[in-house]
Amino acid sequence: MIRTCTAAAVIGIIMCALYTGPAFGLSEVYKDNIYTPGNLKPTDSTLTVAVGQRAPDFTLPSVHHGMVSLGQYLGKKNVMISFIPAAWTPVCSDQWPGYNIVQDLFDRYDAVLLGISVDNIPTLFAWTNQMGTLWFPVLSDFWPHGKTAAAYGVLRSNGTAERAIFIIDKKGVIRSIDIHDINVRPPLESIIKELEKLNR
Repeated sequence: MIRTCTAAAVIGIIMCALYTGPAFGLSEVYKDNIYTPGNLKPTDSTLTVAVGQRAPDFTLPSVHHGMVSLGQYLGKKNVMISFIPAAWTPVCSDQWPGYNIVQDLFDRYDAVLLGISVDNIPTLFAWTNQMGTLWFPVLSDFWPHGKTAAAYGVLRSNGTAERAIFIIDKKGVIRSIDIHDINVRPPLESIIKELEKLNR
């Protein structure tokens, strides 16, 4: 009960900070380089996995952590995969820095976060450098283009990925799926609730 209340309090503070001030104090130069695609079709893919199934394994290059595979966490850590559509876009540029504020909650629930984008490594390097340090590996699903997104059924018809969250337990089983409206950031509180369930 104490853990739940503490998590709820932390999330409340975070949500207040996110919605009442400039996005994480990012520079005006950075903001001027963000491309706004306009309102997009909320979802544009067909899911190929389901809760209760084994998560498809993958090995992808990361910006700062070498090659990273889902399988390396098997039996060791819970995993949250965060697919985003594209670097240098508004919602994505707010979503991932927001996870920096809740790193301690991921630690509490013995979970790691893997961020996946179909952008190439140089693009992700430049973008994440402008955002500031992210504590989690940022992975490139660029080549073969969108192979991992396609394996999960979240590759859109234009070659970008859905804004999707998959929570996977230590046995490699998918425990939660959120294919979110691509125009809207997934709420942190729902992610934390799903992580809490893994430790019950």
